[in-house]
Amino acid sequence: MYLTPEQEKMLDGEYGEVVSRMMRLLVRLGDIYNAEKMIPVASVQVAGVSYKSIGDAGLEFLEDIAKEAKVKVLTFLNPAGMDLENWREMGIDEEFAKKQAAIIEAFKKMGIVISATCTPYLAGNLPRYRQHIAWSESSAVSFANSVIGARTNREGGPSALAAAITGFTPCYGLHLDENRQPHVIVDVKAELKTSTDFAAMGYYIGKEVKKNIPYFRGIKDAEVDDSKALGAAMAASGAVALYHVEGITPEAKEVSIDGLEKIEFGKEELKETYDKLNTGDEPDIIIFGCPHASLNEIIKIARLVEGKKTKKPFWICTSRAVKEIAKKIGLDEKINQAGGKIIADTCMVVSPIENLFNTTAVNSGKAAHYLPGFCKQKVVFKSMEDLLEG
Repeated sequence: MYLTPEQEKMLDGEYGEVVSRMMRLLVRLGDIYNAEKMIPVASVQVAGVSYKSIGDAGLEFLEDIAKEAKVKVLTFLNPAGMDLENWREMGIDEEFAKKQAAIIEAFKKMGIVISATCTPYLAGNLPRYRQHIAWSESSAVSFANSVIGARTNREGGPSALAAAITGFTPCYGLHLDENRQPHVIVDVKAELKTSTDFAAMGYYIGKEVKKNIPYFRGIKDAEVDDSKALGAAMAASGAVALYHVEGITPEAKEVSIDGLEKIEFGKEELKETYDKLNTGDEPDIIIFGCPHASLNEIIKIARLVEGKKTKKPFWICTSRAVKEIAKKIGLDEKINQAGGKIIADTCMVVSPIENLFNTTAVNSGKAAHYLPGFCKQKVVFKSMEDLLEG
């Protein structure tokens, strides 16, 4: 792999031992995937933030890196294991909170933005079309590639951190035009009425196509939140990092679909998916925001619950940036009065909710996929409207 003189200096240790380690990791990654060169990245999103996910070993690794290294490009963080300001309200214990705070402090020392969100594009890190980035959270990768048309592979926590510290990533995979072509056509016959319908379709198609790239036909319209839900579910049930939607996503008109295999998604497949994802009956709590809720979703929830008291308590997980806007326009007050809370910095998957609840209701295909394994939860999977009315 060709390295520029500056990259050679990084590799040889002229910018310090940590930078050398990070460049070494990227060179090995590039060698594995036959990358011809490194490319600069405009931004990075780092995963491996929750103490629940990385434990003491991860904390020790990050504190070691933070002694010497600083990031070179705009770098955002994935969700932590708790609301960083109101963790007691979540029922998080002090020892967990102490360790999580230490992880955040290590990232802060590196110059990383403590965004703690899986939707960086809604919180101040919005790449442009065809821009090269190095993001790691699966739903954020899907959204950036598919809806925005930026270019990123699904980075692991260490490779994303290495890209942040060096400013480079190997040029392979979805950074290349030829690897962004679709592999299968999905003919959508079902009527998709809610974001949860899009999530259910994503869950089904992810299982079918695995890591291949689907091309959707028959979707008449898709809001940002629908696209977010679709991509997140496909990334969870399969490993889909890029999808195209005819007439909607920016690269759909640039790709070829001649001779591709076809899959149909109709009413039967939609019902089958809802039935499969519902494993519980009576939820202890309803949690929205996987991926993190947009301001538009919080507005919708506030309208649905205004003047009511819900039968079950509910949380809305979102970024700190979106929560602050919601507070400024009084949405938090309406939601609190209805029995809910806006929770920032974390989500139901990476927080230790298994210590708090047994059955969680969600409108997210991604959450419905991960909660049984990661959080030992039974799941109620329904639309936002049905969950708040039921």
